[in-house]
Amino acid sequence: MRYLYILLLAMLTGSSFISCDDFLDEAPDNRTDIDTQEKARQLLVSAYPNTSYYFLTEMMSDNADQSAGVGWASEPIQKQMYEWGDIIDISYDSPHLLWESFYRAVASANAALEAIGKLESSKTANAQKAEALLCRAYSEFVLVNLFSNPYGNTADTDMGVPYPLAPETTVRPQYDRLTVAKVYELINKDIEEALPIVDDTSYPYAPKYHFNRAAAYAFATRFNLYYRKYDKVIEYANEVLGNSPASRLRNWAEGGALSKNANIQPEWFISPDNGASLLVLSANSLWSFIHGPHTAGTRYGHNRNLSETETVASPTPWGAMSSIFRYGTFWNDAVNHIIVRKIGGYFEYSDPVAGIGEPYIMQTVFTTDETILCRAEAYILSQQHGKAVDDMNTFMQKFTTGPVVGLQSIVDFYKNTAYYTSTAPTVKKKLNPDFAVTEGSDEENLIHCVLHLCRMLTVHEGLRWFDVRRYGIEITRRTVGNNTFTETDVLRKDDLRRTVQIPAAVIAAGLSGNPR
Repeated sequence: MRYLYILLLAMLTGSSFISCDDFLDEAPDNRTDIDTQEKARQLLVSAYPNTSYYFLTEMMSDNADQSAGVGWASEPIQKQMYEWGDIIDISYDSPHLLWESFYRAVASANAALEAIGKLESSKTANAQKAEALLCRAYSEFVLVNLFSNPYGNTADTDMGVPYPLAPETTVRPQYDRLTVAKVYELINKDIEEALPIVDDTSYPYAPKYHFNRAAAYAFATRFNLYYRKYDKVIEYANEVLGNSPASRLRNWAEGGALSKNANIQPEWFISPDNGASLLVLSANSLWSFIHGPHTAGTRYGHNRNLSETETVASPTPWGAMSSIFRYGTFWNDAVNHIIVRKIGGYFEYSDPVAGIGEPYIMQTVFTTDETILCRAEAYILSQQHGKAVDDMNTFMQKFTTGPVVGLQSIVDFYKNTAYYTSTAPTVKKKLNPDFAVTEGSDEENLIHCVLHLCRMLTVHEGLRWFDVRRYGIEITRRTVGNNTFTETDVLRKDDLRRTVQIPAAVIAAGLSGNPR
């Protein structure tokens, strides 16, 4: 039987660590009837996944190095992620829990959609229908980009993921892996149906914790960038950014003036009052304790050398980030990481006396800053280079204290930068997409620029991994210490490890695994 290994609706409010046998003991129709619009609205709270891909995709990306020496700590699952191995651990941030959580969110969205369709007031429940469609589409978008090849020329034959369109009505429903192309087609259908009926007035409280209109269009922007529909990227980004994009971007100088201690900067960053934050979600995760100013997980991560040569302290056409970055970074001798304080660590106690509970983080899933860089990339790939440069300057004026720079200055900077090697790292890595980009062209150098800016903007947030996959960027694994670099592995552009293996329990239940 091809069993998805998702939790059934009756178990949606339970722990993430309910066993397969436990939830199979519950009949799928032993559930509360969703017979009012208000019940549908409440159900949609569980249509958002409560796990995060940040830890997984940051460790798999080139935002992590290994530090030499015996004094640095690591977690077993962290080593498996870093080495692109098949991850067998089951913990908050594992592929197992990601698969389970995102499909549980899909199940909630499907239950809400079915219930809304049966309501006498279904026409007045359009806002809830839009939210359910967007939640389903978002979960499937993350799943297909983790567990399948990126969308490209072979999407019609590449294995995607299942895309359930109705609630569970049997204990062991049968599913197939659709093609990547089909999954994208279904995501697109859900988004296109949802966008015209998104209604911000349906969220009188905490709108940033739901797919409000701006978040919906930001999601549509990122999705269409990965889908290579560049006209749509520009159209939908315009809906988010309006006629005055600079006014919609984050005020990085304001955040940079705050203390980097405790959770002061992270809480400013994720605040729903911040206009740049469009969708904020909580997730059970250890990531804040692994990447942050703590002594856990220090062997692998975003260290000083990586920061100075490739990311938030690196050279750019606007100047050295070490001098112009408005937000600043955190470092101390006990933690071998350079940290941008965006992700705070929290702990929810279920038993304060026994010290039992769950760690969690708050994630800014979509922001205006990322949206403007998505539009800049779309402009580049649709040969509107001047507009791309305008967007990148608009972003960098808020992100840094650097000057406005022209197209030729950007092109010359990357043209005169050597390609990265493991022993002589730079901000420029060879692009190997499955579409034509002429080496040395203005287009190639502008792509290097926008990917560089995205990498700095989203450090610690996992999005770099998806850019690595989309552009076929090769990654080296290095052991770094005392200004020496020892290369230990390389992830080639066609390496099968670039796609996360689906959970072993799912394969054992009959769903096809990814090639290895």
